[in-house]
Amino acid sequence: MERNNLYPIFLKVKSLNVLIVGGGNVAEEKLTFLLKSSPDACVTMVSPMFREGTLSLAKTGNVTLIEKKYKKKYLKGKHIVVATTDVPKVNVKVHKHCRKRSILVNVADNPPYCDFYMGGIVTKGNVKVAISTNGKSPTTAKRLRQFFEDVIPENVDDLVKNLNEYRKTIKGDFEEKVETLNEFTKGLIEKKES
Repeated sequence: MERNNLYPIFLKVKSLNVLIVGGGNVAEEKLTFLLKSSPDACVTMVSPMFREGTLSLAKTGNVTLIEKKYKKKYLKGKHIVVATTDVPKVNVKVHKHCRKRSILVNVADNPPYCDFYMGGIVTKGNVKVAISTNGKSPTTAKRLRQFFEDVIPENVDDLVKNLNEYRKTIKGDFEEKVETLNEFTKGLIEKKES
């Protein structure tokens, strides 16, 4: 049976430099979801043209728009790159340039050219759930995101904040604190199930 071997991480995008290559629908979609999840993300976009929606969206965040064709010089200082052009040759070139420089790259809708996938995300205050289908079905990830948005209670953030305060009062070493919190949260789940 095939399984998802991806390692999920949550990046502090505020301290990373992201480049989106392209200015069409897919580029705008990637920018939208990136800023929705991380409004403080530092993003540069390079494309000969940008959609009106992208121009408006760029004004709401820390987004720099460069109206030019892609050149490898735009990779300087970048940590993450997303290639979204409708010219496969350009996307493959972006991938090749990134691999040479050890920059993480995602070529939209082309899994063999992706170091990472941008999955479905559910955010409720401090709680964030990311969903991956291993690049096989973005539509399934979208449906699961909608499901979790409905299932995760709105007050889950209050629980997180209260547990954080409780954690500060627990005595003992790290292991003892984890054990105490595990017991405490286990009780909350059992109460919810009954």
